[in-house]
Amino acid sequence: MTAKDVDPLLQKMDNALMGWTEPAERLRLALEKNELTLFCQPIAALTGPVRFPMAEVLVRLREEEKALIPPGEFLPLFEEHQMMPLLDRWVLIRTLQRIGAGCKVPRLAVNVSTQTLLDEEFPVFFAESVKRAKVAPPTVVFEIEESELVARPQAVKRFAERIRAGGGSLAVSGFGRRLDSFEALEKLRPDFVKVDGSIILKITKSPTAEGVLKAVLRTAASLRMGVVAECVEEQEVLTRLNGLGVGYAQGFGVAEPRPIEHLSPQAKAANAA
Repeated sequence: MTAKDVDPLLQKMDNALMGWTEPAERLRLALEKNELTLFCQPIAALTGPVRFPMAEVLVRLREEEKALIPPGEFLPLFEEHQMMPLLDRWVLIRTLQRIGAGCKVPRLAVNVSTQTLLDEEFPVFFAESVKRAKVAPPTVVFEIEESELVARPQAVKRFAERIRAGGGSLAVSGFGRRLDSFEALEKLRPDFVKVDGSIILKITKSPTAEGVLKAVLRTAASLRMGVVAECVEEQEVLTRLNGLGVGYAQGFGVAEPRPIEHLSPQAKAANAA
């Protein structure tokens, strides 16, 4: 094999994770020793009394000297070694701990990996975990990617039914990139639909992007779903979204990711950080 045959992403991970001669064991140790840390990105309501009704939970890996490795560097390794369900359980437990200890944001959203979506035991784990944590199940929102909605409709259906049976909430993220996903969205009827950033970034300049967003808004209104605009970076975009009737916005122009501890009632308000 020549250097040209090496996948650039794997090479990048090799450079970032130097010393990981046994990646699977290293990942297990990271989970056992809590070497991962949670961040969150608040999601703003464009109307109503609660400014930040929800936040998306993000995971980072702490390496030597407390450097934080972004998910794009280590999540492929979790996926390669079929360990995403373990990671997603770790994230869920810490999310429930944050809610149970006190959280200024009413709902926290966690991402669902493909492997976890196919894990028959995960919904049971969720139901048991919320009972132990004495947390209201709807405070946890599970985000499913639009691509999963179309590629694995039966798996998404089973997962959604069982999560709902346990009282959890659902969201579809990255929505609007495919026209064939609207029918699948109507069948799933999640609590929230998050419109993909590639659409939101063009909303003030592209009639096509605005048309897609309006179609999402019409569908969401008929199904009583909340609509979240992803990747909001500019005030002009935020103003346009408000004018169109979008309910929620997420992005660096709204609130940057910060450690999940900032959601503690003792910490500064999210909009003051």
